[in-house]
Amino acid sequence: MTVLEQGNITIHTENIFPIIKKSLYTDHEIFLRELISNSVDAIAKLKMISYAGEVDGDLPEPEITINIDKENKTLSVTDNGIGMTADEVKKYINQVAFSSAEEFIEKYQKDPDQQIIGHFGLGFYSSFMVARHVEIDTLSHRSGSQAVHWSCDGSPAFELSDSSRTTPGTTITLTMMDEEQEYLEEGRIKQLVKTYCDFMPVPIKLGEEQINQQKAPWKDSPQNLKDEDYLEFYRYLYPFQEDPLLWVHLNTDYPFILNGILYFPPIKPDVDINKGQIKLFCNQVFVSDHCDQIIPDFLMPLRGVIDSTDIPLNVSRSALTNDRTVRRITDFISKKIADRLKQIYQEDRAKYIQCWQDVGTFVKFGSLKDDKFKKQVEDLIIYKTTYGADKSKEEPQVEVQGGEGDPWQQAEGSATEGDGYTTLKDYLERNKEKHENRVFYCTDPTAQATYVELYKKQGLEVLFLDSFIDTNYFVPFLEREYSDVRFSRVDSDLDQTLIEDEKSEIIDPKTNKTRSELVKELFEQALNNSKVTIRTESLKTDNPQTTPPAMVILPEEMRRIQEMTALLQQKAVEFPEIHTLLVNTAHPMIQNLVNLSQGAIAVGDGQSSTGALVKQMCQHIYDLALISQKPFDPEGMKSFIERSNTLLTQMTERL
Repeated sequence: MTVLEQGNITIHTENIFPIIKKSLYTDHEIFLRELISNSVDAIAKLKMISYAGEVDGDLPEPEITINIDKENKTLSVTDNGIGMTADEVKKYINQVAFSSAEEFIEKYQKDPDQQIIGHFGLGFYSSFMVARHVEIDTLSHRSGSQAVHWSCDGSPAFELSDSSRTTPGTTITLTMMDEEQEYLEEGRIKQLVKTYCDFMPVPIKLGEEQINQQKAPWKDSPQNLKDEDYLEFYRYLYPFQEDPLLWVHLNTDYPFILNGILYFPPIKPDVDINKGQIKLFCNQVFVSDHCDQIIPDFLMPLRGVIDSTDIPLNVSRSALTNDRTVRRITDFISKKIADRLKQIYQEDRAKYIQCWQDVGTFVKFGSLKDDKFKKQVEDLIIYKTTYGADKSKEEPQVEVQGGEGDPWQQAEGSATEGDGYTTLKDYLERNKEKHENRVFYCTDPTAQATYVELYKKQGLEVLFLDSFIDTNYFVPFLEREYSDVRFSRVDSDLDQTLIEDEKSEIIDPKTNKTRSELVKELFEQALNNSKVTIRTESLKTDNPQTTPPAMVILPEEMRRIQEMTALLQQKAVEFPEIHTLLVNTAHPMIQNLVNLSQGAIAVGDGQSSTGALVKQMCQHIYDLALISQKPFDPEGMKSFIERSNTLLTQMTERL
């Protein structure tokens, strides 16, 4: 073997190797990614110059081969790409393009989150993190070229000599350090290739077995992919997961280069919505599992792949957030999601509603956070509604459907009016003659069921704003956006439509009071609570028995202040002590109470026992109204049960 040259590697620091080993210590495994990336580049360059007619004969089928020799403790990576001449080895290997090395190290030590490999000429030299000796055998594609062998033992000294290689391409052979023997295991190599190089456009073989997928669907045209292709790719990336709700194919080369496929998964209790699961690639080379600075935080549940050469990888995360290109990419992704939602909304309403169960909260969050996104989706935000599909009656049918899963069943066909959902614009237009610029809404379908039912029976439409984001954030947001619209929670007060018109009441000659005044007095005496205001009204209904005898009404402003205070203090919202008990004077029970209090039923000593019974019944009616709004604490429940038992005992004694 003829030694062509000996010397020292030209670098801008005294010794690059301690820097590599120290600064890249936690990323040892990426050496294989870098070597394979270099091989892919070499194959791509050969293909490129072949178009210019600079290659004699046909190109070989592209291939990268990895071989393991446990006996000699070597790992080799071979490609059939462009190869190198002796001069090119000197240029690209010996003269390391490692400008401002000291400045780089200084920055790296300050911020360990920075990406390193592939941006400072260190790709090939990452081999020395795991190898005590590195060799290169290469032959240029140029006719008449002499094969070259280069070797280095981890010091600045190298040796360049002739090689016996006969086919164009390059082989990198690493003699592994004793503490890096894991990289001589087939399983470990397969795992690294799957992680970093699975979608590289060249077959990667371990011996005779191809161990990478090779095809990157996100690089393909959307016109060439079917729904099943997208689903198969998702299942490959996220095995044993439910299929995604929707997906978006990103494909643009201006004003930045960006490819990718993003999926929105069903939101399950075990899904961490604060942790992104999007894989970041650069030219089909896996870079990171973290795209938190690229994906808007309101779209953090997204999964999939982003591939871009325009995302700076050699800066800190804080710098990445402020990077202009990254901000533009973030806006682009938001717009593509909005466009996809709009497409589904227009083409398949049933599917849109299905997606909305999971996507809705994040769309609302995005509207709060991002004005651009808000304008893109403001006409796509839908709400559950009590409005029905029966157009045969003058008043809308507003019945809740039974069945498993979501109680709001979509009607066949699709229409805003018939699927149990509506936009705010349609709600306002539909109800402008009944209550113009007013919205009735419910935040807790269980606790507020009585109130909702009351509105439904009078043909008043109620929207359901019952997700965790609605009460404290989205309702105030809607009020700012629609400043001329009044939003009223169904339990904050009753619309006048629900109350019978005032009529002159007959004054009882015995007491010189009206029936309403007697009812109010009965409840005030029974409850003896200055924080509870008693209000008497006759609720409008065809059957008084089906209306509640009493309802708790919460002052809107006070309730909101209390909820906001609890939010700021990160405490649970307490039921407001100051509230109103609306007693329904039209209910038969209330009318019977008045009769009972006037001695219509008398036993024993008459008035005293009857009066005690009336008080207990008033308390019980209040308890029932209260328990529909909030669960009792253990002590409150104990007292409620004791009062109920006492009342029932007295009632049975009178039978």
